[in-house]
Amino acid sequence: MPATARLPISAPGLTFPPMSHASNIVHCTGPTDPHALDGISVRHRTGELDFRCPVCAGHGQWNSQIDLVSHRSIRVPCPKCDGRGWIETGADMVPSHDIALSPGGHPVWVVRLDPSDDVE
Repeated sequence: MPATARLPISAPGLTFPPMSHASNIVHCTGPTDPHALDGISVRHRTGELDFRCPVCAGHGQWNSQIDLVSHRSIRVPCPKCDGRGWIETGADMVPSHDIALSPGGHPVWVVRLDPSDDVE
C-alpha cells in the first residue's frame, strides 16, 4: 500500500472498540457543594453593580456536573444575579439580554433595562 493511501473511515466488517477513559463525575446541587466552583473564576465587576452575589459569591455560575479527571463540566447560571456575579442594591436599572421581534417579524437580540430585585 502506498504511503499516501488512507484506510476508509468505515468499511464492511471493520469495527473499532469503544474508546474508554477514566472518569469521576461529581453531581453538584448548588454553589456550596465541594466541587461546584472548580474551574470558575470570579466575574469582574461591570458597570455600577454594587455587591457580589450572595448566592454564587461573584462567580455567576456553578458546575452542576464535573468530571474530576477530564475537568469537563455542565454549568448552571445563577438565578439571583442572572450570571453577572454582581447585584444592584440601589435604584439603578439592571441590563438583561432578551430576544424580541423586529418590525419585520425577525427575532433580534435586545438589552432590557429592569429595576433590580435587590433594592434596599
